[in-house]
Amino acid sequence: MNQNNNHLVIMAGGVGSRFWPMSTSQLPKQFIDVLGCGRTLIQLTMDRFKGICLPDNIWIVTSAAYADIVKEQLPEVAEDHILLEPCRRNTAPCIAYVSWKIKAKNPKANIVVTPSDHIVMDVREFARVITSAMRFTADSDAIVTLGMKATRPETGYGYIEADLTIPCPSNKEIYRVDAFKEKPDLATAERYLRRNNFFWNAGIFVWNVNTIVNALRVYQPAMANIFEQLLPYYYTDKEQEMIDRNFPLCENISVDYAIMEKADEIYIFPSSFGWSDLGTWGSLHENSKKDAQNNVCIGENIKLYETRNCVVHATQERKVVVQGLDGYIVAEKNNTLLICRLSEEQRIKEFAGD
Repeated sequence: MNQNNNHLVIMAGGVGSRFWPMSTSQLPKQFIDVLGCGRTLIQLTMDRFKGICLPDNIWIVTSAAYADIVKEQLPEVAEDHILLEPCRRNTAPCIAYVSWKIKAKNPKANIVVTPSDHIVMDVREFARVITSAMRFTADSDAIVTLGMKATRPETGYGYIEADLTIPCPSNKEIYRVDAFKEKPDLATAERYLRRNNFFWNAGIFVWNVNTIVNALRVYQPAMANIFEQLLPYYYTDKEQEMIDRNFPLCENISVDYAIMEKADEIYIFPSSFGWSDLGTWGSLHENSKKDAQNNVCIGENIKLYETRNCVVHATQERKVVVQGLDGYIVAEKNNTLLICRLSEEQRIKEFAGD
């Protein structure tokens, strides 16, 4: 596998504001330091691909509204590798745009596509899995998706059903996909957990550029035609104008619906490297280091008394003291304070008046 052909695409156009008051529609979660480690989620995403993809082969697809934030947080990414969507059209048009642009310069490109706002605890194992998957796709027509080993009956994730009876001859860790499943109810999730061939869908894909472009031509011909016709404009001063004019014509559709549920050569790499999409305060609590009372504290000077099962995120305050809470979120940002039951976090926007 030629590393010069390895390309990383980070999808960073989401408007996730579930970590209010830290995240808002103006500053969604991928651009904030959720873990209190000094790096934002998008910076951590790029960090874990060091040694896999060269800096010159990194692409960010984001909203035009976030262009300046991306440039500030990822100064090492070339400006013409920051692709700006004029409107939200889900993941399939995002992937189509960047794929056609990459192919225009490197028709041998091998691509990994990842969300910008997930966390990975075992970075070394993550790198091994991605490298192995990219070797598999470099010279094949395969589309590989990473499947996370389920550790609980999670109703917030989609699932992938795998055929684990026969591994691929060229990579014994990779198997064919039988089906993609929507987010289940609790009873269905519990049934999936009892079986060993259902995995969480992490939304991380590996393919070579010809495979994905050809798949789009077959299964999404109207969308493919839009980006095919823009070939003369990529890498020119007319590109953004033409994207602004034509991107809104794309169907609003995810790559799962557009390609993954239709194509034949779909494979899964079952993986376990401490993954979370970090979509809620509850998932932050689950995936962070806890004290003896099951509390997560992110901040320099936080004191807890008679408090358990809480998340306290206070990085801007000089001192925070909490007493007598059980199962709460305590979070502050820019003169805004949130105190909310973890079990009620789905109502945060209602409480905030957003």
